Amino acid sequence: MQTRDEVRGEVLAWLNGLRLPFRLYEHERADTIADCLKMPFINEDVTICKNVFLCNRQQTSYYLMLLRPETPFHTAVVSKALGVSRLSFAPEEAMGELLHLSPGSVSPLGLYFDPLKRVTLCYETAVRQTAEIAFHPCDNTATVIFTQDTFWNGVIPALGVTPVKIEQAE
Repeated sequence: MQTRDEVRGEVLAWLNGLRLPFRLYEHERADTIADCLKMPFINEDVTICKNVFLCNRQQTSYYLMLLRPETPFHTAVVSKALGVSRLSFAPEEAMGELLHLSPGSVSPLGLYFDPLKRVTLCYETAVRQTAEIAFHPCDNTATVIFTQDTFWNGVIPALGVTPVKIEQAE
């Protein structure tokens, strides 16, 4: 298993190889969305997503859900939208095995480590309402910020995933 620094280095090297613009910020460890919201480079123009890693009861289907920080996570809403019964938080072991991630560092950039596309990326449509979007580069001591266009039309196609929109009830 790679170290957190190795995983981060591989993700950043991949992003640099794509030649897509992004800003990288180094910072103290940020384990929660509350920690992330305190960072000076996060403002009303940047959505730093709350990322939730989920699975079905049999642990055969996995989902990475991107939410606005203030959006409460409702299992029933996401389950219904995906047509999957009984979604729950995926075990930490699956997070490490499938995406090379650990709690506090969950990021769609971890999909880089899922060449078999076992994880479905889902997102609350409102995460796209700001000019920019931010994620950890699979390590919660750094944050990368992309324009929405760069992320959705550059990074996501490079990952080879087709994200699923989920309308959240307010």
